Amino acid sequence: MYTMIKTEHNLTIINLTAYRFRPMSLLKACFFILFLAPAVQAQVIEGKDYSDRMHVFKTFDMAGEDVFGQRFPSEHLTIKDKETGVDVIALTTSRHNNSKMYQTHPQWTPDGRYIIFRSDRSAKEGRGGQAYALSMDNYEIFQITTGDRGSNLHLGWKKNLAYLFREDKLIELRLGDLLADIEKNQVKEPDSYERVVTNLPEGVRETGGVGLDANEDRVFFASRVHDDLSAIYSVDLKSGRLTKLKEVPFWANHLQANPWVPGEIMYCWETRGDSPQRMWYLSVDKKGKVTNRPLYPEKEDEWVTHEVFAGPDHILFNVMAHLDRLQKNKTGIFSLNLRNGEVKKYDQAGDGGYWHAAGTKDMKWAVGDTFNGNLYRLNLETGDVALLTASHRPTSKSPFSREAHSHHSISPDGKWVLFNSSMLTGSDIMMVPLHPEGLK
Repeated sequence: MYTMIKTEHNLTIINLTAYRFRPMSLLKACFFILFLAPAVQAQVIEGKDYSDRMHVFKTFDMAGEDVFGQRFPSEHLTIKDKETGVDVIALTTSRHNNSKMYQTHPQWTPDGRYIIFRSDRSAKEGRGGQAYALSMDNYEIFQITTGDRGSNLHLGWKKNLAYLFREDKLIELRLGDLLADIEKNQVKEPDSYERVVTNLPEGVRETGGVGLDANEDRVFFASRVHDDLSAIYSVDLKSGRLTKLKEVPFWANHLQANPWVPGEIMYCWETRGDSPQRMWYLSVDKKGKVTNRPLYPEKEDEWVTHEVFAGPDHILFNVMAHLDRLQKNKTGIFSLNLRNGEVKKYDQAGDGGYWHAAGTKDMKWAVGDTFNGNLYRLNLETGDVALLTASHRPTSKSPFSREAHSHHSISPDGKWVLFNSSMLTGSDIMMVPLHPEGLK
């Protein structure tokens, strides 16, 4: 809904839809228009009407207003990679910090129409941030959370829903309905799109990652009891029943569910560095029996990191090579067969080795990155390696610099690689084709 406010020198149009549930914000907006707008925001100047260009005020210079359902114009920019000649699509290019969801989570809505990402574009003085949806049709950006945005937003695998923890509650977000309403400029109050699945008991809170079961009937999460103890739980999405599955004597983090096989999760022993045994696998059978075991028992001088599911029966992970002592062992991108324990080593890159890995469901292709932000495509069947795009961490030779971590993901249809980049700003999200024309 729009209204027009006439001042002495101009006619100003304001979008009331964005402010309909924020009376103070609306008051501020009207004050701004009535008293400051004639100098800087006139819509009719010297007889020419600029009202149809209202959207440009949101181009890269947002005022930090947290408005549920607000829309931002496309920031889309196509860049020709200087080393490969491949067209790289920058989805965000603003001065704000933008990053994709973590690599263990789905990035696209089930219908493939939107990418969900995080940004501080609505945060006062750079503090905090919200979740946003980016349209694959026209690259327009929608704000989909507000206030306390909660933690670890997880999209549905097949249903256009999302799940998050906020104020010790597990929330189900009707994301498809919200996005449809934003497109129609008919956004309702935030809680009209939410359902409280369960209230967590005192002392239980999500601190180590969220996984949505392949059947989409339960959510798994890890809760830190204290520094040396974590508990892993499941929540039935229909009844809200909370079940403790396992306690482990370390910080369980980066929990993720197998997208294809029900009752299977993977998590890590988190130290924010190397750990004695990084990867762990927990399964729950149909009778509720819990099995917990380490994956890929590590040697003393191996540094394992960034494990992800790659198809129903495999995971990919990295064995780091950035220190002399680590290079005594085989390093690079590895796969592990969850059914028979078979381990395969694939490629290793220079410049300290690969850092993150992502793979296609059929285990034919993988993508690895290096510390300087080069992304390589690996043919897991032939061993061929091709550079996709380069220099997305242009000043880094170490994993410990402040430039963006790639955390790349491959789209469900196997066509795109989505990743974080510091090529243009501190952190943007970009896409590159997995199979660019002319690249072998």
